[in-house]
Amino acid sequence: MEKRARGAGSSLVSMANKITHTQVYVLDQDEALDFYVGKLGFEVSTDADLGFMRWLTVSFPDQPDRQLLLEKPGPPAHDDATAEQIRELVTKGAMGMAAIIAVDDVHKTYKELVAQGVEFTEEPTERFYGTDCGLRDPFGNPLRIGTPKEGPVEIPDPAEIAAENAS
Repeated sequence: MEKRARGAGSSLVSMANKITHTQVYVLDQDEALDFYVGKLGFEVSTDADLGFMRWLTVSFPDQPDRQLLLEKPGPPAHDDATAEQIRELVTKGAMGMAAIIAVDDVHKTYKELVAQGVEFTEEPTERFYGTDCGLRDPFGNPLRIGTPKEGPVEIPDPAEIAAENAS
């Protein structure tokens, strides 16, 4: 049996041309605005009461076509039991990476955010791909903020990465 190369044949790629929205679950949309807009520098793209839900998106000022949907678990997408499970997973930080944000100077950004009361899970650390740090939003969603390395990135051997993470 012959394997098809990636991208061969009919696919969504031939129709779609960019991702416009990604979603992160938040437990309180007003508190999410305070954090994502007030501390991280996003701006509100859409804040619409649809009756059955609040459609709340934010983006960076120079990237209005890349929006982050700050979605509260519940109707119409989830019944009460499912919404509660999602809230528990969010609080544990188990929903996966909410966002990876690039900045020009991670050390300066880190200091500014600490001064604003943002709690970090990891201080800026030099890595093979650049310097980054970890934090969580007020609900538990993990975020990374970093300054990527310039030029091509050489990916180290997996054993080297494992040794770095073990220390």
